[in-house]
Amino acid sequence: MAGPKQDPLNGAYYEQPIPPQRAYHRPGRGSGFFCGPGSLLNALVNLSTTILGVIMIVAFLFWLLIRPLKVKVYVERASLTQFNLASSNTLHYNLSLDVSVRNPNKKIGIYYDTLEARAFYQGQRFDYVSLPSFYQGHKNTTMLYPIFEGQNFIALEGSAADDFNREKSEGDFQVDVKIHARVRFKVGPFKSFRFKPDVECELTLPLSNDGISATGFERTKCDIHLLHMRFVH
Repeated sequence: MAGPKQDPLNGAYYEQPIPPQRAYHRPGRGSGFFCGPGSLLNALVNLSTTILGVIMIVAFLFWLLIRPLKVKVYVERASLTQFNLASSNTLHYNLSLDVSVRNPNKKIGIYYDTLEARAFYQGQRFDYVSLPSFYQGHKNTTMLYPIFEGQNFIALEGSAADDFNREKSEGDFQVDVKIHARVRFKVGPFKSFRFKPDVECELTLPLSNDGISATGFERTKCDIHLLHMRFVH
Protein backbone atom coordinates (compact mmCIF):
# COMPACT_ATOMS: atom_id res chain seq x y z
CA MET A 1 0.00 0.00 0.00
CA ALA A 2 1.50 3.25 -1.10
CA GLY A 3 2.08 5.93 1.49
CA PRO A 4 0.72 9.44 1.25
CA LYS A 5 2.23 11.72 -1.29
CA GLN A 6 4.68 14.25 0.19
CA ASP A 7 3.93 17.85 -0.61
CA PRO A 8 7.12 19.35 -2.15
CA LEU A 9 6.29 22.77 -0.63
CA ASN A 10 5.69 21.55 2.94
CA GLY A 11 8.18 18.75 3.11
CA ALA A 12 11.59 18.83 4.66
CA TYR A 13 13.58 17.87 1.60
CA TYR A 14 14.02 21.22 -0.27
CA GLU A 15 17.35 23.03 -0.02
CA GLN A 16 18.07 26.29 1.90
CA PRO A 17 17.55 29.31 -0.39
CA ILE A 18 20.77 31.07 -1.67
CA PRO A 19 20.97 34.75 -0.66
CA PRO A 20 21.32 37.27 -3.53
CA GLN A 21 24.82 38.47 -4.32
CA ARG A 22 25.77 41.97 -3.25
CA ALA A 23 27.24 44.31 -5.82
CA TYR A 24 30.90 45.23 -5.11
CA HIS A 25 32.10 48.65 -6.11
CA ARG A 26 35.85 49.22 -6.23
CA PRO A 27 36.74 52.61 -4.81
CA GLY A 28 38.09 55.07 -7.34
CA ARG A 29 41.61 56.45 -7.17
CA GLY A 30 40.46 59.86 -6.00
CA SER A 31 38.02 58.63 -3.33
CA GLY A 32 38.68 58.68 0.35
CA PHE A 33 40.58 61.06 2.56
CA PHE A 34 44.04 59.92 1.49
CA CYS A 35 45.08 60.69 -2.08
CA GLY A 36 47.88 59.45 -4.20
CA PRO A 37 51.07 61.50 -4.74
CA GLY A 38 49.76 62.90 -8.05
CA SER A 39 46.53 64.18 -6.52
CA LEU A 40 48.36 65.71 -3.55
CA LEU A 41 50.78 67.50 -5.89
CA ASN A 42 47.91 68.86 -7.98
CA ALA A 43 46.18 70.13 -4.84
CA LEU A 44 49.35 71.91 -3.70
CA VAL A 45 49.82 73.46 -7.15
CA ASN A 46 46.22 74.68 -7.20
CA LEU A 47 46.55 76.10 -3.68
CA SER A 48 49.80 77.89 -4.55
CA THR A 49 48.26 79.32 -7.72
CA THR A 50 45.27 80.60 -5.77
CA ILE A 51 47.44 82.23 -3.10
CA LEU A 52 49.67 83.85 -5.74
CA GLY A 53 46.61 85.14 -7.58
CA VAL A 54 45.25 86.71 -4.40
CA ILE A 55 48.63 88.35 -3.70
CA MET A 56 48.80 89.78 -7.22
CA ILE A 57 45.25 91.14 -6.96
CA VAL A 58 46.04 92.79 -3.61
CA ALA A 59 49.26 94.24 -5.05
CA PHE A 60 47.39 95.58 -8.08
CA LEU A 61 44.69 97.18 -5.92
CA PHE A 62 47.40 98.74 -3.76
CA TRP A 63 49.02 100.04 -6.95
CA LEU A 64 45.76 101.65 -8.05
CA LEU A 65 45.34 103.19 -4.59
CA ILE A 66 48.73 104.86 -4.25
CA ARG A 67 49.48 105.67 -7.91
CA PRO A 68 53.30 105.76 -7.52
CA LEU A 69 53.66 107.33 -10.97
CA LYS A 70 53.04 110.66 -9.25
CA VAL A 71 56.71 110.52 -8.29
CA LYS A 72 58.73 112.95 -10.45
CA VAL A 73 62.37 112.49 -11.46
CA TYR A 74 64.46 115.25 -13.07
CA VAL A 75 68.09 115.64 -14.06
CA GLU A 76 68.66 119.12 -12.69
CA ARG A 77 72.28 119.57 -13.72
CA ALA A 78 74.82 117.61 -15.75
CA SER A 79 78.53 117.97 -16.33
CA LEU A 80 80.28 116.12 -19.18
CA THR A 81 83.97 117.00 -19.09
CA GLN A 82 85.32 114.06 -21.06
CA PHE A 83 83.84 111.89 -23.79
CA ASN A 84 86.59 110.71 -26.13
CA LEU A 85 86.72 107.58 -28.25
CA ALA A 86 90.18 106.08 -28.87
CA SER A 87 91.09 104.17 -32.02
CA SER A 88 90.69 100.91 -30.08
CA ASN A 89 87.00 101.72 -29.47
CA THR A 90 87.79 102.58 -25.86
CA LEU A 91 85.54 105.33 -24.55
CA HIS A 92 87.04 107.71 -21.98
CA TYR A 93 84.33 109.55 -20.05
CA ASN A 94 83.62 111.77 -17.08
CA LEU A 95 79.96 112.51 -16.42
CA SER A 96 78.30 113.72 -13.22
CA LEU A 97 74.59 114.32 -12.65
CA ASP A 98 72.35 115.98 -10.08
CA VAL A 99 69.07 114.03 -10.04
CA SER A 100 66.01 115.10 -8.04
CA VAL A 101 63.37 112.59 -6.92
CA ARG A 102 60.11 114.19 -5.78
CA ASN A 103 57.45 112.41 -3.72
CA PRO A 104 54.40 114.72 -3.79
CA ASN A 105 52.09 112.36 -1.90
CA LYS A 106 50.67 113.47 1.44
CA LYS A 107 50.20 110.02 2.98
CA ILE A 108 52.65 107.76 1.16
CA GLY A 109 56.30 107.21 2.08
CA ILE A 110 58.71 105.35 -0.19
CA TYR A 111 61.53 102.97 0.69
CA TYR A 112 64.21 102.88 -2.02
CA ASP A 113 65.84 99.59 -1.06
CA THR A 114 68.26 99.39 -4.00
CA LEU A 115 69.24 101.91 -6.69
CA GLU A 116 71.53 101.52 -9.67
CA ALA A 117 72.20 104.12 -12.38
CA ARG A 118 73.40 102.95 -15.80
CA ALA A 119 74.81 105.09 -18.61
CA PHE A 120 74.28 104.21 -22.29
CA TYR A 121 75.57 105.58 -25.56
CA GLN A 122 73.80 104.44 -28.73
CA GLY A 123 72.20 101.58 -26.84
CA GLN A 124 75.47 100.30 -25.34
CA ARG A 125 76.07 100.49 -21.63
CA PHE A 126 79.46 101.96 -20.81
CA ASP A 127 79.18 102.31 -17.03
CA TYR A 128 76.97 101.79 -13.97
CA VAL A 129 77.08 102.96 -10.35
CA SER A 130 75.21 101.94 -7.21
CA LEU A 131 73.42 104.66 -5.28
CA PRO A 132 72.65 104.70 -1.54
CA SER A 133 69.30 103.38 -0.37
CA PHE A 134 67.01 105.72 1.56
CA TYR A 135 63.52 106.34 2.86
CA GLN A 136 61.59 109.27 1.39
CA GLY A 137 58.86 110.85 3.46
CA HIS A 138 55.68 112.65 2.43
CA LYS A 139 55.98 115.66 0.11
CA ASN A 140 59.75 115.36 0.04
CA THR A 141 62.50 115.87 -2.56
CA THR A 142 65.70 113.81 -2.43
CA MET A 143 68.83 114.48 -4.49
CA LEU A 144 70.98 111.75 -6.06
CA TYR A 145 74.47 112.33 -7.44
CA PRO A 146 75.61 109.56 -9.82
CA ILE A 147 79.13 109.97 -11.24
CA PHE A 148 80.37 107.98 -14.22
CA GLU A 149 84.11 108.16 -14.64
CA GLY A 150 86.65 105.89 -16.32
CA GLN A 151 87.05 104.05 -19.59
CA ASN A 152 85.31 101.15 -21.24
CA PHE A 153 85.11 99.37 -24.58
CA ILE A 154 82.11 100.03 -26.81
CA ALA A 155 81.73 98.77 -30.37
CA LEU A 156 81.01 101.74 -32.62
CA GLU A 157 81.27 100.92 -36.31
CA GLY A 158 79.88 102.29 -39.56
CA SER A 159 77.02 104.73 -39.01
CA ALA A 160 77.43 104.55 -35.22
CA ALA A 161 80.99 105.84 -35.51
CA ASP A 162 79.82 108.53 -37.95
CA ASP A 163 77.18 109.64 -35.43
CA PHE A 164 79.81 109.90 -32.72
CA ASN A 165 82.05 112.06 -34.90
CA ARG A 166 79.11 114.27 -35.88
CA GLU A 167 78.03 114.79 -32.26
CA LYS A 168 81.64 115.50 -31.31
CA SER A 169 81.91 118.21 -33.95
CA GLU A 170 78.59 119.71 -32.82
CA GLY A 171 79.64 119.61 -29.16
CA ASP A 172 76.55 117.75 -27.83
CA PHE A 173 76.26 114.03 -27.08
CA GLN A 174 73.05 112.03 -26.75
CA VAL A 175 73.42 109.87 -23.65
CA ASP A 176 70.76 107.82 -21.88
CA VAL A 177 70.84 107.27 -18.14
CA LYS A 178 68.55 104.63 -16.68
CA ILE A 179 67.84 104.15 -13.00
CA HIS A 180 66.72 100.73 -11.80
CA ALA A 181 65.29 100.50 -8.31
CA ARG A 182 63.50 98.24 -5.87
CA VAL A 183 60.96 100.20 -3.89
CA ARG A 184 58.29 99.68 -1.23
CA PHE A 185 55.46 102.04 -0.39
CA LYS A 186 54.39 102.87 3.15
CA VAL A 187 50.85 103.95 4.03
CA GLY A 188 50.46 104.47 7.78
CA PRO A 189 51.86 101.38 9.49
CA PHE A 190 51.50 99.23 6.36
CA LYS A 191 54.23 98.50 3.82
CA SER A 192 53.71 97.16 0.31
CA PHE A 193 55.50 94.42 -1.52
CA ARG A 194 58.57 95.38 -3.54
CA PHE A 195 58.23 96.84 -7.02
CA LYS A 196 60.84 97.48 -9.72
CA PRO A 197 60.21 100.74 -11.58
CA ASP A 198 62.35 101.66 -14.58
CA VAL A 199 63.34 105.32 -14.91
CA GLU A 200 64.83 106.57 -18.18
CA CYS A 201 66.48 109.95 -18.76
CA GLU A 202 67.29 110.94 -22.36
CA LEU A 203 69.98 113.59 -22.10
CA THR A 204 71.60 116.03 -24.51
CA LEU A 205 74.95 116.79 -22.92
CA PRO A 206 77.20 119.67 -23.99
CA LEU A 207 80.88 118.70 -23.81
CA SER A 208 83.37 120.91 -22.02
CA ASN A 209 86.79 121.15 -23.65
CA ASP A 210 88.62 122.71 -20.70
CA GLY A 211 87.56 120.36 -17.90
CA ILE A 212 84.94 122.80 -16.61
CA SER A 213 81.21 122.14 -16.82
CA ALA A 214 79.82 123.45 -20.08
CA THR A 215 76.81 125.69 -20.14
CA GLY A 216 73.68 124.98 -22.13
CA PHE A 217 72.33 121.87 -20.40
CA GLU A 218 68.57 122.01 -19.99
CA ARG A 219 66.76 120.50 -17.01
CA THR A 220 65.38 117.17 -18.24
CA LYS A 221 62.37 115.22 -17.01
CA CYS A 222 62.82 111.46 -16.79
CA ASP A 223 60.17 108.90 -17.69
CA ILE A 224 58.88 106.28 -15.26
CA HIS A 225 57.69 103.36 -17.33
CA LEU A 226 54.40 101.88 -16.11
CA LEU A 227 54.79 98.74 -18.22
CA HIS A 228 58.14 98.08 -16.57
CA MET A 229 56.74 98.36 -13.05
CA ARG A 230 57.07 94.78 -11.85
CA PHE A 231 56.06 93.05 -8.62
CA VAL A 232 58.94 91.16 -6.97
CA HIS A 233 59.38 89.18 -3.79
